[in-house]
Amino acid sequence: MTTYTNYKSVKGIYTFIKESLSSEERDFTTGSIRKAIFLLAIPMILEMSMESVFAVVDIFFVSKLGSHATTTVGLTESVMAIIYSIAFGLGMATTAMVARRVGEKNPEGAAKSAAQSMMLALTISILISLAGLFCSKQILHLMGATNEVIAYGSSFTKILLTGNAVIMLLHLMNGIFRGAGNAAIAMKSLWLANICNIIFCPVLIHYFGIQGAAIATTAGRGIGVIYQLYQLLKGKGIIKIHMQHFLPDKELLKNLLSIATTATMQFIIASASWIAMAMIMSRIGEKPMAGYTIAIRLIVFFILPAFGLSNAAAALVGQNLGAKQPERAEKSVWMVAKYNAIFMGIVSLFFLIGAEFFIHRFTQETAVVETGVLALRIISLGYIFYGIGMTMMNAFNGAGDSRTPTWVNLFWFWAFQIPIAYWVALVLKWGSIGVFLAIVVTEIAVTLTSVYLFRKGKWKTVKI
Repeated sequence: MTTYTNYKSVKGIYTFIKESLSSEERDFTTGSIRKAIFLLAIPMILEMSMESVFAVVDIFFVSKLGSHATTTVGLTESVMAIIYSIAFGLGMATTAMVARRVGEKNPEGAAKSAAQSMMLALTISILISLAGLFCSKQILHLMGATNEVIAYGSSFTKILLTGNAVIMLLHLMNGIFRGAGNAAIAMKSLWLANICNIIFCPVLIHYFGIQGAAIATTAGRGIGVIYQLYQLLKGKGIIKIHMQHFLPDKELLKNLLSIATTATMQFIIASASWIAMAMIMSRIGEKPMAGYTIAIRLIVFFILPAFGLSNAAAALVGQNLGAKQPERAEKSVWMVAKYNAIFMGIVSLFFLIGAEFFIHRFTQETAVVETGVLALRIISLGYIFYGIGMTMMNAFNGAGDSRTPTWVNLFWFWAFQIPIAYWVALVLKWGSIGVFLAIVVTEIAVTLTSVYLFRKGKWKTVKI
């Protein structure tokens, strides 16, 4: 009897996971909230896991080329964080808009919002490509790179910046699928892109050095974008895009741009603080900077799945506000926050106990290892807060209220974290520890502020 019960339980779990990974668009305005969260969360976590694997795969192979290569990737990725911010901002605005229309049972409006957002993303990506094509050396110099690092790695920076369109479209179209309740397609596109990157990366690095890593990443993401376009344009789900949807709609573009601008600024403000941290670390020394780069890649590897889980809150909030069910939207957010806190608490234990094991997988240089281990152990002290905070932020964004998290980030990251990190690390000469402590304290403050503002409930009244 027990064996039969266990069999039924395992079969039930298998059936549920299979359902969550099916490429179907869903309406999450009715039924079990817990089931809705996990139907969204399983593919979203797997999606972001693949994005985090991108970061670790690149640094794993590039770190074998030496500290010049590792430093180049660290400085370039700090700049790329701005592009990711724009992509996340556009994707979040699109998720909010599409989810709201789906909740209102307006598929035509959802399709039109998706098409207009794609046009917006391509326009922005062209401008970034031009900057990357002509200014890659100047960008690395501005980031504090030495002449040796600039000479060695400027081509890596140029390739990634000029190929930014694949990053923009990959995240934007995933935002469309998430808003429509089809997180599985978003997951599959990143799995495909990452598998290609894993195959391409060691081969191209062998033949082209550090430039090969940039080519591999860009090509892998490009294949993911092709898959997304195929799924989006075949028109079998809720979102059916036609050519007329790409005709410019000034009112819709204005609305999208308004949400996307503040959402992008929100991510840029946070990303700029990471750029500032990288610049401060580069002043401490090349070896500490290399250790910090490896640690941040590992941190991102585990934070992105949590970000994927928090994306479930955005989709649920958007759809339920569209269906005029704000209380269901709020309940969904608290449930997601609880699950995210549990996940991040487990990750924190892994890093506190196994920091040396993780860092040694990438390098054996003593000075690099020491900084990387220190970064993992100190920054992980705030992981539970990070899990709750990112859920609150995505809840605001899913409601179309991207202004609130933008102001929160602006104050805590720019007015607090950057000056405190500089003062403690360089003026008081605490070195790397000063940077890591500033990161932890700031993230905790961001979370506490976000929870307070979420409880006030003004996000429930936002119209988009």
